[in-house]
Amino acid sequence: MTFPSGSFPLDGVSLDDPVLDGPRLRPRNGGAPDCLVVLLHGYGADGRDLIDIGNAWADLLPGAMFVSPHAPDPCAGAPVGRQWFPLTFRDPHELTLGAEGAAPLLRDFLAEELAKYDLPPERLALVGFSQGAMMALKLGTTAQVAPAAVVAYSGMWVDAGRGDIQLSARPPVLLVHGSEDEVIPAQALFASAQGLAAAGVPVEWHLSQGLGHGIDDEGLFHGGRFLAEFLGKARG
Repeated sequence: MTFPSGSFPLDGVSLDDPVLDGPRLRPRNGGAPDCLVVLLHGYGADGRDLIDIGNAWADLLPGAMFVSPHAPDPCAGAPVGRQWFPLTFRDPHELTLGAEGAAPLLRDFLAEELAKYDLPPERLALVGFSQGAMMALKLGTTAQVAPAAVVAYSGMWVDAGRGDIQLSARPPVLLVHGSEDEVIPAQALFASAQGLAAAGVPVEWHLSQGLGHGIDDEGLFHGGRFLAEFLGKARG
């Protein structure tokens, strides 16, 4: 994945902080943020893994504040990385329970960030990769007020197939996946898309041919255009 170089200020935050926080990119236009894009990293990474996506999308969203929080817990599988919830692969309900357990802290973080920049929930977009995509979809569909959009890379909707799921929000969703994903098979994209559509969520998807577990320039292009469609118009 290649990002254009940028000269935007990046606020580094210690991984030892007791609350969620992470690196930020301020609006390219130099003004007050007119929207907030939260980037949620995958298992074993941290907020620095995704923050440069903000540079790639800055021309499309010149008024956006980008923030990429570090997940709250150290990751046993990657000593220098973080996790939104642990993975043992021993419990068939692990992903659902993990996402539900991690949601309240992240939900509080989103509310604090919106208040900090005096933005309504409708000016929030959630972008996640892998485990972060699971969190983005969980938070996006259980919010009190639907965010503007959700983009999920190489992840899955952990509630797909649940008959008892009650959605409180139905934001527009874009699912992006690699056809050769060796960590979360591409079939997860189709199962997630079908489940979301059946639940009344407007969903689009893109399959990057030949791509493994990652984000390529093609997926980055589609994600940026999708967010611009729903966030491009600033508050009046």
